[in-house]
Amino acid sequence: MSYFDKEPLVIDGLVVPTPVVQGGMGIGISLSGLASAVANEGALGVISAAGISLIKNRGAGIKESIEAVKEEIRLARKKTDGVLGINIMAAMGNFGEMVKASAEEGIDVIFAGAGLPLNMPSFLKKGSKTKLVPIISSARAAITISRWWKEKYDYIPDAFVVEGPLAGGHLGFKQKQIDDPEYQLEKIVPQVIETVRRIEKESGKKIPVIAAGGIFSGADIKKFFKLGASAVQMATRFVATNECDADIAFKNAYVQCKKEDIGIITSPVGLPGRAIMNGFLNEAKNGERHPKSCPFHCITTCKKEISPYCISAALINACKGKLENGFAFIGANGYKVNKIVSVKELFETLSMEYRQCE
Repeated sequence: MSYFDKEPLVIDGLVVPTPVVQGGMGIGISLSGLASAVANEGALGVISAAGISLIKNRGAGIKESIEAVKEEIRLARKKTDGVLGINIMAAMGNFGEMVKASAEEGIDVIFAGAGLPLNMPSFLKKGSKTKLVPIISSARAAITISRWWKEKYDYIPDAFVVEGPLAGGHLGFKQKQIDDPEYQLEKIVPQVIETVRRIEKESGKKIPVIAAGGIFSGADIKKFFKLGASAVQMATRFVATNECDADIAFKNAYVQCKKEDIGIITSPVGLPGRAIMNGFLNEAKNGERHPKSCPFHCITTCKKEISPYCISAALINACKGKLENGFAFIGANGYKVNKIVSVKELFETLSMEYRQCE
């Protein structure tokens, strides 16, 4: 089954009939509910590892985090026979443990961004069937990771997700690059594909490139297929679905969002991010939300002594619908969301949009 006239996404022998990856969204936005629903439509459903134990009120320890992640993978497996992935941020303090746990639980694909996951293959046991896919924002990053993995672990990435600056959440770009035409996804996807073709020739391994960041419609999907992408990754549009794991208030924030409501923030983790601006973020900007302590120690790049707020606490509150004490990340095209639909309906709409454009 596929919703598009495009060959399946094949990641080192793993076949995804509908070449769409649902982007991992933490904290608590894409868990087993959304990921399994996407996988049931023949696409690649992705759980976000960020903060699962916190959403489940299990605590922030490594043991609690591992147990929560394994449990969520099992829950997803019960709901689908499709392809499942997990997104684990390289900047997470327990990154290695999360990779190990996910692979042990038999997850099909591990996606890793928010930093270069240079040591990711070291956490995979020999013979593991789990595929490793870095999320990058440049051809240079593809070269760096491929060379490092080959030299240190004799491992070549199984695919790459190349994410542009129109994505939601944390962005792998400097503030000045976000609106620079030289860094737009249409520009960097062909560059990454050209680089990956050379890596393929050297390694003898087929490495698909997945385009991500601001992809919203069927027309967008077709555009990046024409540019040579093997698949696309979409996240924002999956928030406004019945199966999304977030509270209805979070989903409605997307439905009600206007273009002028979307802005770029400086996150406590040290990266720019795109979010729906609200009272909480305005208070944080004015220095009214400084955290009293760091209860989670979740992100290695977070400087708690100068942080305007606790990013984990804010995102947990948002996921639970308490947006007066949190905020929602969103992609640049998120203001186009106008209603909540089922995942199946969304794919049907994307397929229709895809067929209608030239």
